Amino acid sequence: MLCFVQFMLVLDDNVVSVALPSVRDELGFSAAGLTWVVNAYFLAFGGLLLLSGRAADLLGRRRVFLSGVALFGAASLACGLAQEPWQLVAGRFVQGAGAAMASPAALSMITILFPGSAERAKALGIWGGIAGLGGTAGLVISGALTGLASWRWVFLINLPVAVLALVLVPRLVDESRATRRARLDAPGAALGTGAVLSLVYGLLQAGESGWGAPAVAWPLFLACVLAVAFLAVESRTAEPLVPLSFLTFRTRAVANGATLLFSAALYAMAFLLMIHLQTVLGYGPLEAGLAYLPYCAGILTGMWGSSRAVIRLGARRTLVVSFLISAAGLLLLSGIAPGDDYASGVLPGMLVMSVGCGLSLPALTVTALTATTEENAGLGSAVVTSVQQIGGAVGLAVLVTLAARRSDALADSTGPLHAATQGFSLALVVGAVLLLAGAALIATLLATEADRRGRRGNVSP
Repeated sequence: MLCFVQFMLVLDDNVVSVALPSVRDELGFSAAGLTWVVNAYFLAFGGLLLLSGRAADLLGRRRVFLSGVALFGAASLACGLAQEPWQLVAGRFVQGAGAAMASPAALSMITILFPGSAERAKALGIWGGIAGLGGTAGLVISGALTGLASWRWVFLINLPVAVLALVLVPRLVDESRATRRARLDAPGAALGTGAVLSLVYGLLQAGESGWGAPAVAWPLFLACVLAVAFLAVESRTAEPLVPLSFLTFRTRAVANGATLLFSAALYAMAFLLMIHLQTVLGYGPLEAGLAYLPYCAGILTGMWGSSRAVIRLGARRTLVVSFLISAAGLLLLSGIAPGDDYASGVLPGMLVMSVGCGLSLPALTVTALTATTEENAGLGSAVVTSVQQIGGAVGLAVLVTLAARRSDALADSTGPLHAATQGFSLALVVGAVLLLAGAALIATLLATEADRRGRRGNVSP
């Protein structure tokens, strides 16, 4: 049930992407306003995760989860019934706030429910794979609902899931919270939330206005100032929102760094591939959505093997191999030519990338939550989810902008379709480089279990 809710929350990251032209035509959005149908959700979800995750530890994980699901469901109804552009954007922001409450609380409940290393690896493997599947299935579901019914069902379909969760979770999961009572660090919460909100906003604006625009520079500068102030406050606070020792724990730090790189490549690939299918191959919303079904199948295949690989090979080897497979998929996909059809140009690279993604996401989740306990499970869940959201924003801002500039530079000399393909290919090559950097980071810095035992004196280093 918790994984099902997470699937819904991640799905809403990009479920409206295919439906945006229909939304624009019916509600009368301007070009600038339409982007905020996506950005409002991204901003609230990414910006409020740290605060919500710590609140779940202190106030009760089930309570915060149910409150978030209820808020998300109500906002989904408001989005589905929206008659004006501002109503839809406001509803999307509230949806993101509800998702920020529910997602880390759900992941922390799973962490508490499965304390053993083997069973936790399996449970978090399912969780990570389902989350990755949601990120791609949003495009499939959006295309199907928009093509066969109405864009409004993209939001209304969330209501049965939300109601089911509100009914079943109180019967399935006991309440849990940190055993040591502590007050919520209000200054740290304000500074940390402000820093992440400013960072995500600046990155989103970079994808629209370019990196040199004041609308990008000032939010990113403010994010840096707030981050420095946050670190200064947290180092002097008795009960910090995010203890610095938590962030610097080596295994989690490396896993979160790798997650950032992986999310940047994955989000950009999903967005650019959808654009390629519709502009170069000429697919409609329904066809483009169905074209992603093999990707979903590949993720499920990789997810099936991920927890088994972590248990047998260890997280480091599993992650290195999975990152290399994903990078190979991106490089294969980047070799597409303007005249290639779906079967010969898109499908092979898509399948390789999807298997690597299915292997990577569960193992990353398991590693990023290493050594979290009942005291900080919500915080750990919030940190890894925040990193995923920020990585996605970075990927969209950097790689999509890079693809657009490459296409614009070649459009006059080579024609629009060839130029669009070249921009697509360049961005995927850069994404593959990010994955190779992630594999190198993991191979060199991620401690193995034997290493950790050695440092504790159980075995020789």
